[in-house]
Amino acid sequence: MLLQLFLKLAQNISVIVTISFLLSKTRVFKKAMKLKNNLWEKLLLISVFSAIGIMGTYTGVSIKGALANSRVVGIVVGALIGGPVVGIGAGIIAGLHRYLIGGFTAVACGLATVAEACAAAWYSRKRSSKDFSWKFGLIIGVLTETLQMLIILAIARPFSAAWDLVSAIGLPMIVMNSVGIAIFVVIARNSLEEEERAGALQAQKALEIAKITLPILSKGLDEDTAKQVAQIIFDRVEVEAVALTNKEVILAHVGNGCAHHLVGTPIMTEATKEALNAGEMKLALDKEQIGCPNKDCTLRSAVIVPLFSRGEVSGSLKLYQDRERGIGSVEIQLAQGLAGLFSTQLELAVLEEQAKLVSKAELKALQAQINPHFLFNALNTIVALVRTDGEKARKLLIQLGEFFRKNIQRGDKFVTLRQELEHIRAYLSIEQARFGDSLSVVENIQSEAEDWQLPALTLQPLVENAIKHGIYPKIEGGTVDISCWVKDNALQVVISDDGVGIEAERLEEIYQKKGTSSQGMGLGLSNVNDRLKYLYGSGLLIESEQGKGTRILFSIPS
Repeated sequence: MLLQLFLKLAQNISVIVTISFLLSKTRVFKKAMKLKNNLWEKLLLISVFSAIGIMGTYTGVSIKGALANSRVVGIVVGALIGGPVVGIGAGIIAGLHRYLIGGFTAVACGLATVAEACAAAWYSRKRSSKDFSWKFGLIIGVLTETLQMLIILAIARPFSAAWDLVSAIGLPMIVMNSVGIAIFVVIARNSLEEEERAGALQAQKALEIAKITLPILSKGLDEDTAKQVAQIIFDRVEVEAVALTNKEVILAHVGNGCAHHLVGTPIMTEATKEALNAGEMKLALDKEQIGCPNKDCTLRSAVIVPLFSRGEVSGSLKLYQDRERGIGSVEIQLAQGLAGLFSTQLELAVLEEQAKLVSKAELKALQAQINPHFLFNALNTIVALVRTDGEKARKLLIQLGEFFRKNIQRGDKFVTLRQELEHIRAYLSIEQARFGDSLSVVENIQSEAEDWQLPALTLQPLVENAIKHGIYPKIEGGTVDISCWVKDNALQVVISDDGVGIEAERLEEIYQKKGTSSQGMGLGLSNVNDRLKYLYGSGLLIESEQGKGTRILFSIPS
């Protein structure tokens, strides 16, 4: 009799295990594993697990006026997986059903079912995914079934009948139902791990795509970049079509439907409009929600995820499938991951463009600072030379014209060190005419360094600063030294003077770019420093001591 009871319960458990395996493949079950179900999904889970409990009752074996059953499996698993609401809800329904069947254990078994659900629900509030092991399921099964036997002994009457029943069914039910719960928990754990593996795979795929698309999206999102990005996604993801839009029109559509989902046409999908307006992911589950007017369109479902730039919706990414409700968790996770990475890339593109504009504006400010100030002093010098040394005045006018020609032409281009030095020499010819013997300039230029590329107007403002703020205030004049050489695959530049030096507070203002615009002092240094930091990540190193001079160092990598 005992062996037959074990075998019957094992048969019942096998049916429940089969159901649990099928259930573990559903989206609702996987969400339950993460305790992320909404109200309607919880009600559905209550119905499912209470049905499993009721089935366990109906398939039970009649013995000594009661039933040896597997009801507890559905109830306990419902609590462990779905949480307290699901577990207790299923326990109340299955317990009430058992009570209505009747028998001398009706009250005891009904209460025991609810008690088992409550015990499992209490523990479910503290569980984590790491808890889901066969040992964990076995222990919970033994504890809850032992609890049921104790309640039967405490409530069912006569006690002798209750004792005979527990003696007959206690061991088989505790063992087999605990095994059933353990198997169910293992299936649930495998389902969770499968979901995590799929998520990790999609994250890896999203990062791979993002790496490839980074240089493309750095240019911003337009028809050309959108087409390239959509093609890259389509080649690497198992979907029927990929589309990218801005807030009004389709920028790219690759895959099925590309013949009529045309670039430049207004957005047709209602779900896309909702995603753009709400800034939230939307699903189109059938052809009607896709909203394509072409009757031959094979696209039947889609996930639409908004793209953001500077905190506002700037467009959308869409992944399509050719069957209704064909968008699963894999496509959703991938679309969300890609949209997040693309939004970051687009944000960086905007910031980079702004930085470029700032850099250009600062260069223009630097040129504007040089032109009027230098022109005024140069013309005064030439006027003074016209009567005393006409030939020298003529040469200075040629040098002045050459200086301004190069200053205007180069803009924000890169030049060779040789070209930058020619620009500086044109400038120095004017300044040395003004200062005479009180200004000396020494060049130490390595031949290998002359072809090195550097941003235009990098050295000239530093030389001008050395003369204007270092040598000029010094009564006896001084020397400016320009040294350039190549070391460790980088151009090393040092511009030094033996002038009056810079105060520590003033030096800090130059680094912080404070107070430089009002007097013009340090504006050239600050702008060059900012441009170098933007382009190469490091700027100027300024060493200065009052009364002894200033030394400015920087390097430009290849």
